[in-house]
Amino acid sequence: SDFFFQVMFCATAASIVSGTVAERIKLFPFLIFVFVLTTLIYPIQASWHWGGGFLSSDWGFSDFAGSTTVHSVGGWAALAGALILGPRLGKYNADGSVNAIPGSNMALATLGMFILWMGWFGFNGASQLAIGSVGDIADVGRVMANTNAAAAGGAIAALILTSLIYKKVDLTFVINGALAGLVSITAEPLTPGLGTASLIGAVGGVIVVLAVPLLDKLKIDDVVGAIPVHLFAGIWGTIAVVFTNSGATIGGQLGGIVVVGIFTFIVSAIVWFALKAVMGLRPSADDEALGLDKAEVGV
Repeated sequence: SDFFFQVMFCATAASIVSGTVAERIKLFPFLIFVFVLTTLIYPIQASWHWGGGFLSSDWGFSDFAGSTTVHSVGGWAALAGALILGPRLGKYNADGSVNAIPGSNMALATLGMFILWMGWFGFNGASQLAIGSVGDIADVGRVMANTNAAAAGGAIAALILTSLIYKKVDLTFVINGALAGLVSITAEPLTPGLGTASLIGAVGGVIVVLAVPLLDKLKIDDVVGAIPVHLFAGIWGTIAVVFTNSGATIGGQLGGIVVVGIFTFIVSAIVWFALKAVMGLRPSADDEALGLDKAEVGV
């Protein structure tokens, strides 16, 4: 059961990368990267914390369900990929302006967010890793309630902030605000109260609204906003553990963030560079314009 649980966490880290590099990467180099990420990068760094390694035994690093171990890992790998791959054609202009490439089906995007929100109850709730006592069952309930509160906090914060900044509610930010709230609470969903969990999630929602335009200024093309949601909110959530969990230290939390980040980013960059050199990462301009579903898959 623990193996199957970790398989799902490992797959989550891989799926984060796909959202960032979408629409301008060839299928087979991406699949090879996922193979390396899931067989090498994720298991090694996860063993440092959840496998009794030095992060938990020596550094006192605390990450209940993977704000760093799962989400930031996916975010670091995605960031390396986006930097080496480059932006989609037509995304950025020479004068520094940005051409928005909006989502094509907001109903499906919203449904996807709610599916993730639902899945997070298993993601965080089952990270209690025990349900053999009344106390464990009560803790699972607390984890789920806090998870829900953080998601709501992130969505509401993004809703309010986008209406203030852009004079309209931006649904894409509300969706990512909810997901950022979920990522933010994942490192410690047991010890906060409902109000604190909502605030932790709300900060995640604010981070997304501010970080998405920042990446565009840096000309880092992140198609679905996965880097703000999973990397930036993951870092915030890991730091936020110290506010409610007396067993965590700021040094231990920052140390874990830095070690996992450096390892994941460097190894990911090496793999991306190797794939670029050996087989190339990008499709032709014509294939990218046509759309890779048609060009590579034929449907």
